[in-house]
Amino acid sequence: MPIWKFGWRFWRTEIWDPVAGEFGARPFIWGTLYSSVLALLIAGPVALGIAIFISELCPEWLRKPLVFLTELLAAIPSIVYGLWGIFVLVPFVRQLEAATPAWMRALPLFSGPPLGLGMLSAALLLAIMIVPFSSSIAREVLKAVPQAQREGAYALGATRWEAIRMALFYARTGIVGAIMLGFGRALGETMAVTMVIGNTPQVSVSLFAPQYTMSAVIANEFAEAADNLHLQALVEIGLVLFVITLAVNALSRAFIWSLGRQTRPRRAVRAAVPAREAA
Repeated sequence: MPIWKFGWRFWRTEIWDPVAGEFGARPFIWGTLYSSVLALLIAGPVALGIAIFISELCPEWLRKPLVFLTELLAAIPSIVYGLWGIFVLVPFVRQLEAATPAWMRALPLFSGPPLGLGMLSAALLLAIMIVPFSSSIAREVLKAVPQAQREGAYALGATRWEAIRMALFYARTGIVGAIMLGFGRALGETMAVTMVIGNTPQVSVSLFAPQYTMSAVIANEFAEAADNLHLQALVEIGLVLFVITLAVNALSRAFIWSLGRQTRPRRAVRAAVPAREAA
C-alpha cells in the first residue's frame, strides 16, 4: 500500500508521477474540497432563495411549474451537465476570464491564462447541479412548517418578511441538512467535474487554474493503472474520499443536533413548597 511506502507523506505531497512511482494525494484533496466549498458558497443562497420564493411568495398558478422544473433539473444525469458545461459554460468562462481587468489578474485568486477549463468552471457547474437538489429539500422543509406558526406571527403584528424569517428559524435544522446534502453530492461528483476542471494535479488558489479532484483521478486512471502501486494509490485516494465524506457528514450531523438542541423547550423547574406553606 502507498501508505506503507510513503507514510503520511502520501497525504501531504503534491507530486503525482506514475512513471517515476511517486504519488501524493494533496492536489486531489485540495481540488475536491476547494471546488465543493466554492460550489456551496454559490449554491447555498440561491437554493434557499428559490425555496423561499416557491413556498412563501410564488403565485399559485406559477408554483407547480416551478416545482416541476426544479425537480426535473435535480433528476438530470451528471454526464448531461458535463456536456453542457463543455459546450456552453466553458466558452462563457473563457470569455469572462479574458475580459478580467489586469489589476484583478495580478491577484493570486485570478491569476493564470484564460483557458476556460479550470476551477471556476467546475465550481459553477457543481453549483448549478446542487441548486435544484438543495432547493427541493429546503422547499419541502418549509412546507412542513405549521401554518399556525405564520398565523401566530401575523397575529402579533409581524410583517410578511418577519413571518418568513420566523418560518426559516423554525425550519433551520432541515434547511442546514438540505444544504449539507448538496455539499455531499458536490464532494462525490465525478463525470461532470472531470469534463470541465482541466485535470492537472496542482495546488493553486487561482480560480482560472486547471486542477484535479479525487473522484476525477480515479475515473481517469483506474482502468489504465501502470502497475500495482499505481492501482493501490488510486484505491487509497478512494479511501481518503470516503473518510472526508464521513467527516463532513459527522460534522454536519453534529451541527444539526446542536441546532435542534437549542429549539427544545426547557423543562420547567418545580420549586419544593413545604407542606405547611401549601396549606
